[in-house]
Amino acid sequence: MSLFTLATGSAGPRVAYLHGLFGQGRNWMQIAKAVSGTDGEETRALLVDLPNHGRSPWTEEFSFHDYADAVVETLEAEAPGERWTVVGHSLGGKTAMVAALDRPDLIERLCVVDVAPRDYGGMGRFSKYVEEMQRLPLAEIGSRSDAEELFQESNPGVKAFLLQNLRRDGDTWRWQTNLDLVARDIEAGVAGLMGGWSVERADPFPHPVLWLVGADSDYVTEVDVEPMRALFPLVRQVTVKGAGHWVHTEAPDIVIGALRRFIL
Repeated sequence: MSLFTLATGSAGPRVAYLHGLFGQGRNWMQIAKAVSGTDGEETRALLVDLPNHGRSPWTEEFSFHDYADAVVETLEAEAPGERWTVVGHSLGGKTAMVAALDRPDLIERLCVVDVAPRDYGGMGRFSKYVEEMQRLPLAEIGSRSDAEELFQESNPGVKAFLLQNLRRDGDTWRWQTNLDLVARDIEAGVAGLMGGWSVERADPFPHPVLWLVGADSDYVTEVDVEPMRALFPLVRQVTVKGAGHWVHTEAPDIVIGALRRFIL
């Protein structure tokens, strides 16, 4: 599967950024450009749209291993024979962990942002967003301002984040995210695949790992530390005060500084 990517930077270590559910690779652009810097220490960043998101292809089923395989294929095609740092948030963080465990020869450093290697159960917390997106009358939309007026989400930040998935093709509008797949997964309840964790046995990842955790988030707790260290023994946890689940958007300066120290 050929995933859609955006690239920035012309020298230095190669770094791939993976977004979370309903996100796109370009959500990481500000961070990627800042990490590259202008003081002679640069990175070559690749911002990846995961399957069923952004401009990447859709699939009929969901699997973290399939997502990880698609990311690996994309990295190998972008720079044959070179090694990567992979940064992933939430859904992208789990994908990055699976990819790193499968291919430690390709991935030399890993940064996991506010997610743990465990089963979170169903995706009920996202069901409201999916329902709102499915209810939006696409045939009645003539402009993006129409969509903003019709979309029933009271939180301006969440509204803007979700509506970035709305794309215009000619005179019609469509969602870039594969909503049917996400909705089906949410309806699976505690068996929801996107909220799960499918790695039962794996050799520990032998390279450095940075684990960025939002202090105000409930995605990572003390019970997650032991299983994280079992799979990633060289992990270093950094808890970001005042940040929730979207650590990189709520505390970008801290994330940029941490990534620069980790990568460069």
